[in-house]
Amino acid sequence: MTVRADPDRLMETLQNIGMQQDDSINLARTALYIAALDQPGLSLERYEIHIGRLAEEVYDRHDALVHAGAKDAVETRLAALKHIVADKYDYTGDNDTYDDLQNASLIRVIDRRRGMPIALGILYIQIGRNLGWPLHGLNIPGHFVCRIDQDGQRLIFDPFNKCTILQAPDLRQLVKKTLGPNAELSVNYYEPADNRTILVRLQNNINVFFR
Repeated sequence: MTVRADPDRLMETLQNIGMQQDDSINLARTALYIAALDQPGLSLERYEIHIGRLAEEVYDRHDALVHAGAKDAVETRLAALKHIVADKYDYTGDNDTYDDLQNASLIRVIDRRRGMPIALGILYIQIGRNLGWPLHGLNIPGHFVCRIDQDGQRLIFDPFNKCTILQAPDLRQLVKKTLGPNAELSVNYYEPADNRTILVRLQNNINVFFR
């Protein structure tokens, strides 16, 4: 049976999620609930199915790369993510209308294949979790980025710019752009953001757009 969004029930569900242990929160599903608050009657089923399909295709692409001779390394996993999410499905940042509220709604991001860093990051994180890959969000001020780990190796990438790999100088520029020319990287910026932090940041962006 198709379950359709009801704002009152969604608010009750979100309140219940708020009382859960952080690691039991389904990040993308909660982001979909938030996005559906102003879209009563909308079925969320196809959006969850789409995210699951993306994960399946990333898995298949990764498997094909490994069978073709690539090492099962962090670079191969990121290559599989990029090939499916960024290249095949054309998910990318919306540079033209960045401040459009749609860019903070995971529903509209999936519809349009465009979004802001935090919403696109949630999509990548959920795909990684579906595959059992250590993929995290980093709470860089002003520009949310992702980190994928494997066997002691890690890559930081930008979900807004089609999985561009970011090095320390790139991250430093992001911080300076937001906090000013004297700002520097903090070791805290390299630590994974928990689910609540990510969802609060998403909601803060929505609140900014509504001002």
